[in-house]
Amino acid sequence: MGLLDLEEDIVHLCFIVLKLFMTFRADDLDWIVFRVGILSALYSKCKEATVGVMITASHNPEQDNGVKIIGPMGEMMESTWENLATQLINASDDGLEIALQQLVSTESVDVSCPARVFFARDTRPSSPLLADILIQALRLLNCTIKDYGILSTPQLHYMVRCQNTEGSYGIATEEGYYQKISQAFCSFVSQKPNRSRYAAHVVVDGANGVGALKARNLIGYLDGHLSIDIYNDGSLGKLNYRCGADFVKVQQTAPDGVPAKAGVRYLSFDGDADRVVYYFLDKENTFHLLDGDRIATLVASYLGQLLTAAGLQLRLGLVQTAYANGASTHYITDVLKVPVSCVNTGVKHLHHKAVDYDIGVYFEANGHGTVVFSSTAAELIRAAASADKHENEEKKEASKKLALLVNIINETVGDAISDMLLVEAILCDRDWDAEDWHRLYIDLPCRQLKVKVKDRTVVKTADAERKTVSPPGMQNAIDSIVRKYLKSRSFVRPSGTEDVVRVYAEADTKANTDQLACDVAQVVYDYAGGIGERPVLPAYHLAERVTQ
Repeated sequence: MGLLDLEEDIVHLCFIVLKLFMTFRADDLDWIVFRVGILSALYSKCKEATVGVMITASHNPEQDNGVKIIGPMGEMMESTWENLATQLINASDDGLEIALQQLVSTESVDVSCPARVFFARDTRPSSPLLADILIQALRLLNCTIKDYGILSTPQLHYMVRCQNTEGSYGIATEEGYYQKISQAFCSFVSQKPNRSRYAAHVVVDGANGVGALKARNLIGYLDGHLSIDIYNDGSLGKLNYRCGADFVKVQQTAPDGVPAKAGVRYLSFDGDADRVVYYFLDKENTFHLLDGDRIATLVASYLGQLLTAAGLQLRLGLVQTAYANGASTHYITDVLKVPVSCVNTGVKHLHHKAVDYDIGVYFEANGHGTVVFSSTAAELIRAAASADKHENEEKKEASKKLALLVNIINETVGDAISDMLLVEAILCDRDWDAEDWHRLYIDLPCRQLKVKVKDRTVVKTADAERKTVSPPGMQNAIDSIVRKYLKSRSFVRPSGTEDVVRVYAEADTKANTDQLACDVAQVVYDYAGGIGERPVLPAYHLAERVTQ
C-alpha cells in the first residue's frame, strides 16, 4: 500500500468512526474531545514528538469542562494548528472527511509516523468519562498513550517538555517535578538563615481543585523550609465557587472557606493551578491584593538586581497586556528601567513575545505567568554559577542564585506551585513580608464593565487592544472622555466568547474611575449597538463621588 493510499484510508476511517460516535453521543463535549484526540495524534505525527492533552476547564465552574493541546516543548499549540483545530471542530458531518484530508495535506502529515500523547485530567466529575473518550480516539490511530491520571495543567506541560528534551529539562514524572523545583527552592532559601520580617509560612486557597492536592504532595519535599496550610482542598466545597484566583481577583475580596488573620500571606490558585494571586490583611483587617502585576514587578526587579550583581549582560524584559495596572507599568519602566512590551490579551501572546528577550517575564493581572530563559541566557547563567573563580563573592553568590531560580521556575506555562516557590524565594532573600512587597507602588483604582451588544464583531481594535479602529468615531469619543480625568486611561475590546464588549478604566480616585468606566460604557452602547438598558452609574457610586 502506498503512502497516499494509507493516508486516504486512515482519514476515511477517522471520518467513519467520528460520524458514528457523534450519532450515539448526545453531549457536545464528548464528540469535541473525540475530535481533539484525533487532532492531537495527527499533531504528534506532524511534529514527530510527544504532545499533551489536558482535560480541564481551568477557573470555570465545576459543571464546565474543556480540553487543551500542549506542544512538544510544553508550549501552547501554535496558531496555525489552532486554526486547523477550529475548522475540524466546527466541520459538519458531511464536511468532516474533507476537513481531515485538508489538515493532513496542509501540514504534510506523514500518517505512517508513530504518535505519542501524554494526557491528564483535573478533579471535575466529568473528567474520567472524557478521558475514556480521548483514549478511544487516540487508539484509533495506534497512538502510544501515557495516562498521568490527575495532574495540574502546568505539571502536564512540564512532563511533555521533559520527554521531548530527553530528560535534560527534568524527569517526566510527578515525583521528578516535585524534586526539581523543591531541591532548588530548599537550596536557595537555606542561604538566608537569619530573617526578621519574612516568615516561612503561607496559607493556600486551593479553589477546591487539583492545585490543593498537588500542593499537599509538595509539602513532603520541602524539608520544613516552607510551611503550607491548605484550605478549600475539595473535601467539602465546590470547585471555583466563591474561591480561587479568579474569584479573589475579580471580586477583590478574600475567598470563602479560609480563616482570615492579619499579617499572614495568603495565596489563591485557580481550578487547574496555572494561576496564582496573593493577598493579605493589614492590622486594620483591610484586604490587599497582590495580583499578577505585583508578581511580575517583584520578579523583574529581583532578576534585574541579580543580573547586575552577577555582571551578566543579558536583556531582561517584561510583557504585559492592556489590563496591567498603569502604576505597575510606570514602576517597571521609570523606576526599574526594564523594557515593557504590551501585547493582546491571552497567555499565548505574552509567551510568544517573552521569548524575544534573553530573560522574559510575563504575567497577566489574573496571575497566569512565568519566566522564560533563552538557551544563551541559561548557558551563561549555568557557566557563571559553576565557575571556579569569581572577581568577588557577590558575583559568585548572585550567579548561583540565578541558576537555582532557573530550576524553581516552570518555563513552559503559568504554574501556581512553581510561581509560589519563586515568590517565596525572593521574599525570603529580601527578608520581606507581604506589606513590604505591597509598598513597591500604589495601584491606580480600576474598574471593568461589560456592555451587551447586538454584534461584538463590529468593534475592531489595534495597538495591543488599547485603541479601537471601528466603529468610526468611537475612539475619539473615548479619548475626549479620558482627558477629563487625572492619571486616566480606558480601552474597550470585544469578548472572545459572548456578545459583549469589555470596558476597562483607570483614574486617580475610585469615584472618578467608576464615572469614567460608566461614561465609556455609554459610548460603547451608543456606537456599537448596545442592547438592553443604557449603562448608568449606580446611586451608591454617585453618593461616593459627591463626598470626595
